[in-house]
Amino acid sequence: MKQPLKHRTLSAAIVDQLRQAILDGTYPAGSQLRQDALGEAYGVSRIPVREALFQLEAEGLVRIVPQKGAIVSELSLDEINDVFDLRRILEPRLLAQSAPRFTTEDFDGLDNIHKSFEKAIKARNVSEWGQLNADFHMALYVHAPQPRTRAIVLSLLQTSDRYTRLQLSNTKAMGIAEKEHAQLIALCRAQKVDEACRFLERHIEAVRKDLLQVVANAPKSRRKENS
Repeated sequence: MKQPLKHRTLSAAIVDQLRQAILDGTYPAGSQLRQDALGEAYGVSRIPVREALFQLEAEGLVRIVPQKGAIVSELSLDEINDVFDLRRILEPRLLAQSAPRFTTEDFDGLDNIHKSFEKAIKARNVSEWGQLNADFHMALYVHAPQPRTRAIVLSLLQTSDRYTRLQLSNTKAMGIAEKEHAQLIALCRAQKVDEACRFLERHIEAVRKDLLQVVANAPKSRRKENS
């Protein structure tokens, strides 16, 4: 948190660091994020901090509450359903457009991400799981000529990162994710695009069902069930 902010704008750099702190549990659900304290910690004014908090609110990681400011969002069953409904609709469409355009270099890139994912799982490197999962999915859609949809999906993957880490916190789920990612690569390499899209949809739905069960069984202090 004390590292100098050098990339892009100040607010974008603060977004990255705060997002990571929320995802790795440094700021657990329900924590209050005070603009003055964050500004002092980062050595900046309140303005870039405020902009960063608004961005994190758009991603669903924080809630801006009157009289209280920014609060780290609770784990939410409704949010899981919302995010994964959208992912199930949008991601197979992107894959259908992207997969026929894959090159040897694209498959090499997917293989490298998959190997990194395997290493992170074996090392139980929690901080890398969500990012590598997002990198893998976005690499599948790299050639889809729908940049706006890809941007939406990236945002959805960032929002679901904290849930993905929670879902991958058991050995069984990690093994399933590893095998299903490998199967997606194999289907695309075999040019079985329609089958790959159906498999991707089932993969996303299976993760959602597992997550709903994990979050429903989490202590009440960590989740929020919206009515």
